[in-house]
Amino acid sequence: MLILLVAIKDIFMKKSILFTLMLILSPLSAFSQKEIVQGTQWLDTAGNPINAHGGGILYHDGKYYWYGEYKKGETILPDWATWECYRTDVTGVSCYSSPDMLNWTFEGIVLPAVTDDSDHDLHTSKVLERPKVVYNKKTCKFVMWAHVESADYSKAAAGVAVSDSPTGPFKYLGSFRPNDAMSRDQTIFVDDDGKAYQFASSENNATLYINELADDYLRPTGKFTRNFIGESREAPAVFKHDGKYYLLSSGCTGWDPNQAELAVADSIMGEWKTIGDPCTGKDADKTFYAQSTYVQPVYGKKDLVIAMFDRWNKTDLENSRYVWLPLNFDNGKITIPWIEKWSPAVYPDK
Repeated sequence: MLILLVAIKDIFMKKSILFTLMLILSPLSAFSQKEIVQGTQWLDTAGNPINAHGGGILYHDGKYYWYGEYKKGETILPDWATWECYRTDVTGVSCYSSPDMLNWTFEGIVLPAVTDDSDHDLHTSKVLERPKVVYNKKTCKFVMWAHVESADYSKAAAGVAVSDSPTGPFKYLGSFRPNDAMSRDQTIFVDDDGKAYQFASSENNATLYINELADDYLRPTGKFTRNFIGESREAPAVFKHDGKYYLLSSGCTGWDPNQAELAVADSIMGEWKTIGDPCTGKDADKTFYAQSTYVQPVYGKKDLVIAMFDRWNKTDLENSRYVWLPLNFDNGKITIPWIEKWSPAVYPDK
């Protein structure tokens, strides 16, 4: 009888352990993604909607980190507005991590809003857009640049923050106008030699500035170029392929979609030459009803580069969605074809 009781107890304990493991692992398996489906609600590994708009990707030590605007709460149009400057109160910059660019784990708000100082750049009443994070190998710091604005969009400045970890917390260092020029929609690009550059819509969005950054990535060096003068390009996303530099951008039509444009240069500071709209397929002339934000290579995959877009819902910004599409490289021509759903797994390994 004693042997029987011991055997029963052993079986019960094993089943209890198995049940506990199932409970622990079930949230991950339940929300594991197999493919990218455009414009649907994307969930993180905990089953919550991914909230990282106007964002960018950092690849560091074998993992991807996705930073974006964490938009929460009611979308409002201020009473004074003479254009459709819909906004939510600032919550902060979110961070998600992933091993595969498919399954994202929420790492938290790595740069939170400030609630007790109405004069602070990050106060809930202000505007915080298009955060991008890069790693500085010389200083071993993670550096964030973002577009920071006054509530009436008159500040037009860049804000900079730093952290010792990709998952924060980031320490805000302040804001300025790079090279004394307006800075709105922006991105950061680090070249193969470690030099970093800020691309920003300037001069009331009429001209795109490329600002060379100092070795610590915290400020401009004073060297810059003015590009696409009078052409009103915004939402810049930069990448390098076969030794050439490419810039994907949108026109300026507020929250409403428009036609994308691709430009190419032999040198990062220019001269840049426009080569047309790379988008093809359904709704290509409206950039698939989305707007560019970043271009990210997938490491370990041959020629897999993802163009990231936001599909804005201007009257409910928290409910904006994402469109991620692989670039197609064919005999020197780059296109972004519409694909309703796809998986990085189908691309061959290097």
